[in-house]
Amino acid sequence: MKSKQIITNTKNLYQAESFMATLVDFERVLDNVHLYVYENWIKGELIEGPKVEKHWVTCSFMWPRKMMPEPMGAKRLLDYNIKVKYKKDLLESPVQVKNPSDFEGGTRYPKMKLDPIWVVEIKMPRNIMQDIYRGTMEVEGEKIDLADINSAYEQDLDLSGTTKEDNDVDEA
Repeated sequence: MKSKQIITNTKNLYQAESFMATLVDFERVLDNVHLYVYENWIKGELIEGPKVEKHWVTCSFMWPRKMMPEPMGAKRLLDYNIKVKYKKDLLESPVQVKNPSDFEGGTRYPKMKLDPIWVVEIKMPRNIMQDIYRGTMEVEGEKIDLADINSAYEQDLDLSGTTKEDNDVDEA
């Protein structure tokens, strides 16, 4: 992955308002399924997308290799028919120029370095983005009001059917 590709993708985002709106809807879904509570997910940087297809929207994000996003967060996305792919890659970027030896031989271009990164591609159904935008979602044939779910989390109702021993096991 070249840093120039990332810059081009970001530039294209700002030039097309519809891409920005799609990206905001994409992020809203990730936020509503509480992905950001898992370690390092909030630190991802968009490197490609959104790629909009008839039924899918795909975005790719990167993290430094040492900051891999928690796989349990990706598992949570699978429950919503969101496809997630992890892969290792290298990010090619220029070195910081401090002296003439930092330039490529005979040029005014800086030398390039390779940094190890994780790339996570998230492919999301468009209908989920629309459902969450409206505030309802259908899971296994039942309509669910997302405001009710958020309210239940705030009141800790998700733990109401468990015993103290169950909670102690979960926390261990």
